[in-house]
Amino acid sequence: MDMNLREKVKKSASGKLPVMIDHRRHFHRNPELSFAEERTAAAIADSLHSLGLKVETSVAGHGVVALIKGEAGDGACVALRADMDALPIEEKTGKAYSSMNLGVMHACGHDAHMAMLLGAAQILHELRSGFGGTVKLIFQPAEEQLPGGAKAMIEAGVLQNPDVDAIIALHVSPDMPAGTLGFCPGAFMASGDEINIRLSGKGGHAAQPDKNDDVVLAAAQLLVNLQQIVSRKTPPALPAVLSFGKLVASGAHNILPDEALMQGTLRTFDEVFRARAKEMIRQIAAGTALAHGIEAEVIIADGYPVLHNDPSLTTSIQHLANQLYGQEWVRTLPNRMTTEDFAYYSQKIPACFIRLGTGNEALGIRAGLHSPLFDIDESAMQNGAAMLTASAITLLNEGFPQVNK
Repeated sequence: MDMNLREKVKKSASGKLPVMIDHRRHFHRNPELSFAEERTAAAIADSLHSLGLKVETSVAGHGVVALIKGEAGDGACVALRADMDALPIEEKTGKAYSSMNLGVMHACGHDAHMAMLLGAAQILHELRSGFGGTVKLIFQPAEEQLPGGAKAMIEAGVLQNPDVDAIIALHVSPDMPAGTLGFCPGAFMASGDEINIRLSGKGGHAAQPDKNDDVVLAAAQLLVNLQQIVSRKTPPALPAVLSFGKLVASGAHNILPDEALMQGTLRTFDEVFRARAKEMIRQIAAGTALAHGIEAEVIIADGYPVLHNDPSLTTSIQHLANQLYGQEWVRTLPNRMTTEDFAYYSQKIPACFIRLGTGNEALGIRAGLHSPLFDIDESAMQNGAAMLTASAITLLNEGFPQVNK
């Protein structure tokens, strides 16, 4: 991207910051849960209509899609994606723009994601004479809840008409200084599956364990046995996590319950090992249950796959970020065990998922994602919108790096 166009993008993004703040605060005051983003979608559609864009609504639920066509000729298509849904969390920030929907909060920054994509849409519309090809704007519902909105949007054809050649998104990061940009070529975020195990047997008096089944003891043994998957069955160089956050066995001091429920998560970066680990969970649960003379029912809800940042595409966009803001504002990040349904796009086409720093210790903005105290330094949104805009224009004007399709 030539210097003149870079400066135009940055200047326009700076000028759009007040509007992006207004959008973000509107979304923050009016959060909606996964699969229920009706008013959010309507507000997005209204904003896009005001630019004169043709807007498609009700895509895979409450998804919104619009196209911005460059006036410098036909060409490729780059998609920019933002997620829309909030979380079932009661906000405790005390800010003037706090959620007005009791028990629902934008605690993962999706309000900012939407505001930045709307900002990018305005900039792209203004600069459309400076690029060829098409930018597809994807406002996606239901990232926070399985099966996720990305998969449904793909099945609804969001990557076709026109065919999308690459897709870019960003996510706020309160653990990075406001305005910084983070990149991780290759496997960036883990797969994540929900593990549900029900152990059942004959409950009874705790003083007569010989006449009853002890599903609590079996659950304790199973928790230990399952950890062998990570400690002994996982390749040493492969990150993997198997954690159980819930164990319910509703007995009492002197009552052995007839049922114990275990819930956990499996996370890794290799799809082949992921499938094998799920089979090992079933086998170990069945073997432990057999040893205790009880029954084991294992239900695994398949979650999001591994999010893979195309190395060439991501390296190219990271280089662009260095040009825009300088190396002191750009970081190379390690992979992380959290999940994102943007992974579904990354399995279909070359993808780049960027982290945008939104923390500010001086302003007391330090709470983590999914916290009732979560907030962002809103000034970071100008860098986010500029990064989305510049990435799309650069790819359309200068072509795509040798991506791994």
